[in-house]
Amino acid sequence: MKWHKIEMIIILGGRTKMKLEQITKELQTQQADAAWITTPLNIFYFTGYLSDPHERLLALLIKDNGEQILFCPQLEMEDVKNSPFEGEVIGYLDTENGLDKYPLKINKLLVEAEHLTLHRQRALIDAFGVQQFGDIDQTIKELRNVKSENEIITIKKACELADKCIEIGVAFLKEGVTERQVVNHIENEIKAYGVNEMSFDTMVLFGDHAASPHGTPGDRQLQKDEFVLFDLGVIYDNYCSDMTRTVRFGTPSDEAQEIYNIVLKAEQEAIAAIKPGVTIKDVDDIARNIISDAGYGEYFPHRLGHGLGLEEHEYQDVSSSNTNQFVAGMVVTVEPGIYVPGVAGVRIEDDILVTEDGHESLTGYEK
Repeated sequence: MKWHKIEMIIILGGRTKMKLEQITKELQTQQADAAWITTPLNIFYFTGYLSDPHERLLALLIKDNGEQILFCPQLEMEDVKNSPFEGEVIGYLDTENGLDKYPLKINKLLVEAEHLTLHRQRALIDAFGVQQFGDIDQTIKELRNVKSENEIITIKKACELADKCIEIGVAFLKEGVTERQVVNHIENEIKAYGVNEMSFDTMVLFGDHAASPHGTPGDRQLQKDEFVLFDLGVIYDNYCSDMTRTVRFGTPSDEAQEIYNIVLKAEQEAIAAIKPGVTIKDVDDIARNIISDAGYGEYFPHRLGHGLGLEEHEYQDVSSSNTNQFVAGMVVTVEPGIYVPGVAGVRIEDDILVTEDGHESLTGYEK
């Protein structure tokens, strides 16, 4: 066994046991025989093995006794062996039905209802004789909602690299440069720091073009005395960052600067309120009320933020409808914005770790 694999097993071992205990507990609660997990990132979360199977079947079966069986294409068998996963592996050829290679009868099976297709559901009924289905989605979301120490370390590094992206982009700004040129420059230069993939399509928008919250960078040229909005993140060791900065190029108009100041106040006061036990919707209300009281409520059309981890958008959402409470170990974004057509679009976003006694901002580029 390779030393790297031994290290990974040691690191993941205790956490993996806890995850499996939560799954088996839910199986007992729902009186189910097994759970069937098919989202690649969720499979990675439980096994340490990450793959994009394309159209092929990749699935993790967790029985009510905690036993794990991974179904994967035969061509991935060696990769699985070199991963931290220690359960049974069922490999199958493209000409085979992988489910036929593991005879099993299941009465009730918990599945990822948000991911399982009708086609695959029918295959499970045919192969395992499943009589009843239930959902395992929420249990997995709640597990992923609270990050381990190693996950937090990794996300912090992803955030440091996002800060570096902003630094690279700001240094490249000059009159006449296009939004797309700045995007290309950031994504090319950050590779020197070990980044191979961005969390999502990098957004760089100039002036009033940023009034579209999810605008597409194009040939718009940078003019003197306007704001530049950067919204970006990187993937580091499979974990994401996601941050936004709106920076001055010259001296923007008084109205644009007023909008910036309001958004900054909303973000800072919302972040200041985050700690374990605080109701999530109350933090959204803090930011939203500041923006509404300033007369820009109709120009803040989205939730305040969202969870962050293996995906750039994940459970939980930071919104006016979420009555759950913050708990230590959560990582969320806080990203208020004001978007006034023909004037300016301003958004400021930070990645926030909920700590035992408050919070920590993982992104730090100046505001």
